[in-house]
Amino acid sequence: MLTTDQIEIRDLARGFAEGEIAPHVEHWDAEAALPDEIIASLAELGFLGMLVPERYGGLDLDMGSYLVVLEELARADAATALTVSVQNGPVAGAILNHGTEEQRARWLPQLAAGETIGAFALSEADAGSDAASVGTVARRDGDAWVLSGRKKWVTNGRRAGLALVFARTGEAGALGAFLVPTDTDGYTVVDRTTTMGLRASETVTVELADVRLPADALLGDAGRGLAVALDALTVGRLGIAALAVGIGAAALDHAVRYSGEREQFGRALADFGAIQAKVADCAARISAARAVVREVGQRIQRVRAGGSDDETGAEALVARVAGAKLFATETAMFASDEAVQIFGGYGYMRDYPVEKLMRDAKGTEIFEGTSEIMRVVIAREVLSEARGD
Repeated sequence: MLTTDQIEIRDLARGFAEGEIAPHVEHWDAEAALPDEIIASLAELGFLGMLVPERYGGLDLDMGSYLVVLEELARADAATALTVSVQNGPVAGAILNHGTEEQRARWLPQLAAGETIGAFALSEADAGSDAASVGTVARRDGDAWVLSGRKKWVTNGRRAGLALVFARTGEAGALGAFLVPTDTDGYTVVDRTTTMGLRASETVTVELADVRLPADALLGDAGRGLAVALDALTVGRLGIAALAVGIGAAALDHAVRYSGEREQFGRALADFGAIQAKVADCAARISAARAVVREVGQRIQRVRAGGSDDETGAEALVARVAGAKLFATETAMFASDEAVQIFGGYGYMRDYPVEKLMRDAKGTEIFEGTSEIMRVVIAREVLSEARGD
């Protein structure tokens, strides 16, 4: 059940999504770009700083409200929701949880106000799922750090004013997390990637050519970057899960509407048992995915409020997040696939909305940890618990 406050923020997000996002989705997808105006509107509503405390200019929403907003935005356009998710979770969340007070005071108000857009730069050509294999190097030069390397699949990369960059700082795979203003000399966006889905979201490659940073650009300890990344991905992955629920819900909405309007053999498609079975399967899975995502969000909320998860430790929570992402994203793919099937030949056409939803859904199974990696995370925790480790 949603609280009164959560219902209010859901209705605000839904009204905005239906009025300001949905009418333009086809154009944004074709142009592979979000307009500056929609980013400004998201900022004005506070959606770019949902988890940022009020003292830094954010809305300071609970995790449940945050997830509801992402679902509603994704129901209209997943690319818009992805931009919001990266801003709030992996970037602002990492600064809030691991930054110094000076770093928080400098960056969080800018992120919450939309004055600065954040990018998360972890993956590389040879270090996608295996984050410990990052090849980008950060070397000390007096009191400064100098970063060199190349990052792939950086969301928000061209629009971003701040990139959270992970680089090797020492032996044995030690990583550091660095706050890199994108106007720093040597930081260059070298190309924009053309993606199957989520096309309006910017996915770029970034070249770091001797990027010189002051000592206070380091977020946390020089050897704790991997822990920062994994912590940031905990909220990031749950955000993708909420986004996936929105995609699935949109697919079901379109399928139900179309099946009631489209007639074959003198009857509405919705009157046929085969179509009813598809609708029922989609509805059941989406409802279950939504429940799982919100339940895991409540667990994260309790832990971050100083409480404890009733099932021990951080590893169990990471596994629960992985489970939520796995189930929600595969549900989105299932529902969008079934929606295309219900639309038949029309579903395969760019003129109809469900083929875009199917393309977007596939991205959620890959971004911020593939389904295969989620299964590894889940199995590791289950087997560890069984062994009593």
